[in-house]
Amino acid sequence: MKKTYLLFASALMLGFASCDTTRQMQDDETRTPVMATTTGPTPTGAVMSKGGLRVFAFDDSQKYPESQLRLNTPPENGVVQPGPVEFVYELSNFQLTRMTPHSNSEFMANSKEGQHIHNIVDNEPYTAHYETSFTKEMEEGEHVVLSFISRSYHESLKHKGAYDLRMVTVGRPQQRMEFDMKGQHMFYSRPKGEYVGADTRRIMLDFYLINTDLSTTGNKVRATINGNEFILDKWMPHIIEGLPMGETTIKLELINNAGAVIPGPYNSVTRTITLKES
Repeated sequence: MKKTYLLFASALMLGFASCDTTRQMQDDETRTPVMATTTGPTPTGAVMSKGGLRVFAFDDSQKYPESQLRLNTPPENGVVQPGPVEFVYELSNFQLTRMTPHSNSEFMANSKEGQHIHNIVDNEPYTAHYETSFTKEMEEGEHVVLSFISRSYHESLKHKGAYDLRMVTVGRPQQRMEFDMKGQHMFYSRPKGEYVGADTRRIMLDFYLINTDLSTTGNKVRATINGNEFILDKWMPHIIEGLPMGETTIKLELINNAGAVIPGPYNSVTRTITLKES
C-alpha cells in the first residue's frame, strides 16, 4: 500500500511539473522581451489621429544641457557688406559632425555628416553647417538671424544658451525692419525638402520658440497638415506618420489660448515638402 502511494505521488508531481513547464512556455511566447527592439520615438502625451495621419510629441532624445552656442561674427546689430558674409560661432560642450548617440536617428531622416548648426535668416529655410565658421550670401537689408544647435537628425536643442538671435544690417538699406526682440516668436525648422524611401515613414516636425512656451492653458502651435488641423501644446519635436507620397503642405501658426495668431512676422508660415518611394 505504501509503495502504491509513493508511485501515485511521484506521478502527480511529474504531472504538476509538466503543467508548470507548459505554462511557462506559453507565458514566454506572449511576454514582450525586456530587450525588445524599439520602433521609433516614444510618444509623450496623446497620439492625435486625423485624416489618416498620426501626430505625437516625443522627448526621449539625447540631452545636452550644458551645450552653449554664441554667434561672434557678425556682431549683434553689426553692419556688413552685401555678398558672402562671414559667420563665426563659439560652441562649447557639443561636438559637430558626431552622430547623435540615440536610436531615434535610426527611425527618421538623419544627416550622414552628423550634428550641426541650423542658421535661419528671416525665417527662410535653414542652412546646415558642420563647422563653426562659414560664409553665406546675404542681400542688402536688415535681417533677423536665428542660429541653434541641432542633433544629427535635425532636432533642435531648446534650452537657454543653445541658440543665438540677433539683427544684422547688410549694406545701406532704405527701409528699416521692425522686429521686437522681446516679442513672442516662432521660427520654422523641420520638415524640409525631399524625403525618400524609409525616411518617409516618420517625418519630424520641429520649430523654435523665442520668449514664449506652450501649454494647455496658454500659447499653442496650430499645425495644419494637408488640411488636417492639429493643436500642439508642448514645445517638443513631433512625429508625423501616414503622409502620402507626393507633395505635403504644412502650415504652422503660433496662437494664443483663444486661437488667434500672435502678432509677429514669422508666427504664421506655410511650407511644402515632397515624399518619394525611391
